[in-house]
Amino acid sequence: MRRRVVVTGLGAISPVGNDVPTTWRSLLEGRSGAAPITKFDAETFAVRFACEVKDFDAGAYMDRKEAKRSDLYTQYAMAASVQAMQDAGFGEGTGYVPEETGVLIGSGIGGLRTFEEQHATYMQSGAKRISPFFIPMFISDIAAGVVSMRFNAQGPNFGIVSACSTSAHAIGEAFRAIQYGSADVMIAGGSEAAVTPMSIGGFANMGALSTRNDSPSTASRPFDKDRDGFVMGEGAGVVVLESLEHAQARGARIYGEIVGYAATGDAYHLTGQREDHAGLQRAMRRCLADAGLQPSDVQYVNAHGTSTPLNDPNEARGIRAVFGDSVNGLSVSSTKSCTGHMLGAAGAIEFIACALAIRDQTVPPTINHVETDPEIELDVTPNAPRKRDITVAISNSSGFGGHNATLAVRRFEA
Repeated sequence: MRRRVVVTGLGAISPVGNDVPTTWRSLLEGRSGAAPITKFDAETFAVRFACEVKDFDAGAYMDRKEAKRSDLYTQYAMAASVQAMQDAGFGEGTGYVPEETGVLIGSGIGGLRTFEEQHATYMQSGAKRISPFFIPMFISDIAAGVVSMRFNAQGPNFGIVSACSTSAHAIGEAFRAIQYGSADVMIAGGSEAAVTPMSIGGFANMGALSTRNDSPSTASRPFDKDRDGFVMGEGAGVVVLESLEHAQARGARIYGEIVGYAATGDAYHLTGQREDHAGLQRAMRRCLADAGLQPSDVQYVNAHGTSTPLNDPNEARGIRAVFGDSVNGLSVSSTKSCTGHMLGAAGAIEFIACALAIRDQTVPPTINHVETDPEIELDVTPNAPRKRDITVAISNSSGFGGHNATLAVRRFEA
């Protein structure tokens, strides 16, 4: 028999806030995190803006020496994990059985900034000058490793890499681990710190990024007729999941219950989807079936909604196909309009938004919605939050390589 799994802790480092309350408030107020790039000199780049994390202090979460030996993506992951564990009411290494506590934190790209810096060192000074910490700083699993050491979590421990679906897959697989008894507690999510020259240059040269250099704050405009690409974001989102029995035994506050998860593959194209987004359709259908839900049971969809010309109408067609007649009562929004696309951290931040939407009975808006695209026949909650009854919310994620994941969270009832 599968165990029930609940959400008891949330942590976030995002372009619109360095904790969950600030991030959530910014999403509801429709604040954009986009601004000119400060992490490197982007003057000669075709795209010169991004949704960067601001005023982040790794020293608030890690020893200074440890932080110096960690890539920024690992620092973000640690910060979000510490927040989530504190929010869940856990001390470091206390309140749970270490062997029954796991960590599943992924990154779509990993320590790219470290890679670029160390490659520059090699080119300038030779192989002997490459840092002995280069490999553990760069590899994509290391965030999960250092978080497990911080909290003495000795259960399932690994990182998932599935591009922009990474943290949705991480939460889904952590959900499964608890459902089937591999752990009682899981720290799960994703982190990304890819506002770097190679990343911005590469995404820009493939035509994926918005080029609204004259107006960064209006550049991320999912579902809008004049969208022209996504805006690079960064940060981390981490949640604490527990079996219901474990959470109730310690009197934990519960944000909601994860009731469904599905993962599918497009087997179609490196970076695109079929026009009906068939792969994501199957993920949504299987997620609802896993949860024992009908489409009419869902009130809110946090869409993948990247603000790219191809994704948004394709996802809209997929949502309409899955929800049928009940789509008319469905609220949809893309919080990427505020945060930009946080790549491997996106799914976790968006899952957190779903949990908080249920808590506050409020749908966060899709900002920068100026003109409706006739190809997108959805209520995308334009420009202002909306109060409504929300019992079930789902979060969609897709990634280069054809990866799809859908998560369903329901208002908790004992």
